[in-house]
Amino acid sequence: RFLNYTYIIGMILNYEIFEIVNIVAMTIGITFGAIAQKTQFCFNGAIKDYILLGSTRRASSVIIAMISAILFTYTVNIIYDLDLTETVWFNENINYFTIVIGGCLFGIGMMLADGCSSRNIIKLSQGDARSFITLLFIAMFAYLSTDGILQSMIHSLTSNSILIDISQKIEKIQLNIFVILFLLCIILYKLVTRIDRVFVLKDGVIVGLLIAIGWYITGVYGAQTLELDTRYVYLTSITFVGPLSHTLEIVTNYNNTNLDFGISVIIGMFIGAFTMSRFNTKYSFGCTSNIKTNKILNNIIGGSLMGIGGTMSIGCTVGQGLTGLSTLAFASVVAILSIFISAYLMGKYLHSKQELPMCFVFEWDK
Repeated sequence: RFLNYTYIIGMILNYEIFEIVNIVAMTIGITFGAIAQKTQFCFNGAIKDYILLGSTRRASSVIIAMISAILFTYTVNIIYDLDLTETVWFNENINYFTIVIGGCLFGIGMMLADGCSSRNIIKLSQGDARSFITLLFIAMFAYLSTDGILQSMIHSLTSNSILIDISQKIEKIQLNIFVILFLLCIILYKLVTRIDRVFVLKDGVIVGLLIAIGWYITGVYGAQTLELDTRYVYLTSITFVGPLSHTLEIVTNYNNTNLDFGISVIIGMFIGAFTMSRFNTKYSFGCTSNIKTNKILNNIIGGSLMGIGGTMSIGCTVGQGLTGLSTLAFASVVAILSIFISAYLMGKYLHSKQELPMCFVFEWDK
């Protein structure tokens, strides 16, 4: 039914399919941004909360988002028979070594910069100017890693035949959905400690649903356009490092004005978060800009590490932890574990030096 409505809207507005895809992508971004600003949904924040306060509130939202993304994506896959093994998370010559290295770089970077790529979009929309520096360096170093001076070095590592041969010993398969969900449910239970708390984690459910809508609009509706194999429409969902690089490319190269799904999500996310911050003023103009330990140098180094790491690990916390994981790719499990472990260790180190900023307290209501 939604597919038919999308057709009708496109006919009425006389838009091409890829234009409708971008409009829906922007709507997804607006919703994501509004939700993330309202509840401060954040992978980095979940780790900080646990280290500083022992709080599991935001970590529970992250886990419920993973569960929801998997379930909703599986439903879309069953109904429309999407082949998610055709996505980048199932690359032919996967190199798990570079995914681990990239994940570790990203995890360290996001703790230094006090937020991953998506979190810094939210913080910027709230008025934290230093987040712009982080986003700029994420975009710059992601671009340098794919099309710039770092490309040859990173390519030589990711395409190393020895590392790829070792990686190929692990068969490239989709993980069993029931096993993954079972493990995530155990983690969720440990975090919430009381089942009734699950019902307040609506933000995670909505974020997970947005991941599935992304798969639907690019893989089902968008599949009808002849531009499917171009940057206009391709099978994907929400991710940020690559799209930030493409956004920088558009801004700096006036000859390249082609919007795609990822860029539209970023634009929408900023609009949604900025609008919500005008009403939800509790979190506006975040406090980190006034904390001496959160130096600009941390934003620069952290953003640079996330740009390189996100490229090597084929995604960020959202790109691998939600979108990639929803495909049940083994590479995504490897990536998100690398990000979480390295971020936790870096967070503990910063906390030992009293350099782990905490602006707001997120606890269970009861």
